Amino acid sequence: MKIDFEKLRECIKNLNKAKILVIGDLALDEMVYGDTERISREAPVLILQHTHTNYILGGASNAAHNVSDINGGKVSVIGVIGEDYQAEDLKKAFSKANIDCKSLIADKTRKTITKTRISGSCSQSVTQQIVRIDRQTNEPISCETEEKIISAIKKQIPLHDAIILSDYHIGTLTDKVISSVMNTAREHNKIVIVDAQKNLDRYKGAFSLTPNLPDTQKHVGYFLKEKSDFIKAGNIIINQTDANSVLITCGSDGMVVISKDFEYVHIPVFNKSKVFDVTGAGDTVTATYTLALATGADPVYAAIIGNIAASIVIKQFGCATTSINEILASVPKDITLIY
Repeated sequence: MKIDFEKLRECIKNLNKAKILVIGDLALDEMVYGDTERISREAPVLILQHTHTNYILGGASNAAHNVSDINGGKVSVIGVIGEDYQAEDLKKAFSKANIDCKSLIADKTRKTITKTRISGSCSQSVTQQIVRIDRQTNEPISCETEEKIISAIKKQIPLHDAIILSDYHIGTLTDKVISSVMNTAREHNKIVIVDAQKNLDRYKGAFSLTPNLPDTQKHVGYFLKEKSDFIKAGNIIINQTDANSVLITCGSDGMVVISKDFEYVHIPVFNKSKVFDVTGAGDTVTATYTLALATGADPVYAAIIGNIAASIVIKQFGCATTSINEILASVPKDITLIY
């Protein structure tokens, strides 16, 4: 397939036309910074003089943030928060990112998923992460909270064009929640894109899935090295889920699209020499891939757009986002696909 660059640019321009619903493990990244002052007398640890704290949307929240910055805020989230101060910080971060969070479900028995990273620096060195503190409840959500989520799903899915299930395996996406999403989406003719790290066969009814290479290999039980390996793995997942396509992200080797008709397309990575930080790049790929599919792009063009978007965010530190204008400006002059 030869790339039609006019068609590709048109697909990119259409990304702001779809409204997306993100359901999953919503998280907050709390970034605490300080200047190194001295070694503590109490223990052999650094004392930092606090300078500032940043709040960044992480986990499934990062996928929503990527969607919002591309489509102008046409995105809503469904997930669970605790009754703690981190919940308020997460709500403020959603509001700042122009994300509708009215369907958040508060559960006093759970912690708001928060990853606190403490970093220090001195005048002669770059900032260095010192420690990370995780707050989360790993058990599946309660039956009561599950029913509240399902109620929100039935109300929200008809109002959106596509759904992203973002599973970080912290308890939100139970089998019953997944089944409700798939049944409601089918009833209203909406597509569901799944970003999960394991148990991919749970997502029967998904339109497409976006696993990375290591997780795909774990799922199928063998290493993917040759074209035939990818085709076999892709079709295992497609047969298990009845998906239309599978997008396997392969880090520095780009990504592979396997379609239901056994089509194999390898898309090499763009701007490979400029990689700075891959944190959150998978969420960027899922967000742009979903937006493109929801606005009529085929899986290969949607994956190319996701690839371009990822090439932008990996140049930045931490979870980052991009925009339609940045994606358009970053379209390569030549794209060589491998079949």
